[in-house]
Amino acid sequence: MAQERGGQGKAARRKARKKAAKIIQRKKKEFTYRGFTLEELKKKTTEEIIELLPARARRSCLKGLNPEAQKLLEKIRNGEGVEKGIRTHCRDMIILPEMVGRRIAIHNGKEFKEIEILPEMIGHYLGEFAMTRVFPKHSGPGVGATRSSKFMPLK
Repeated sequence: MAQERGGQGKAARRKARKKAAKIIQRKKKEFTYRGFTLEELKKKTTEEIIELLPARARRSCLKGLNPEAQKLLEKIRNGEGVEKGIRTHCRDMIILPEMVGRRIAIHNGKEFKEIEILPEMIGHYLGEFAMTRVFPKHSGPGVGATRSSKFMPLK
């Protein structure tokens, strides 16, 4: 029926409309935090950045950083551990724009979980990215199981 009316199928008409409209592929959206780009955030002072943070993070920063968090921030500012990353137990440190792009190994109680700080992580705590609890994964019935449970499918 489509051939009788115009000689074009649905897919061909769609392709022609796209070509006519000159649809351009979407560009990756540039990161912004509260209306500021990453470069603008890096130029701001620490006090100006604190004003942009959510309430809980802002309150924590205004109280002042603990000595361990200050030590971590100094290591980041001095450029230490660029190749292999910085190891820390400080899970309550708030991620600031100057940390973006760095590799930090955060202790989760058992081991150090290495993460790369991305711009989307600004304003969050380091501990949010190193989970401390592991969900137990159960397998099939083991030795000593009851007779009825031995015949359960192992799928």
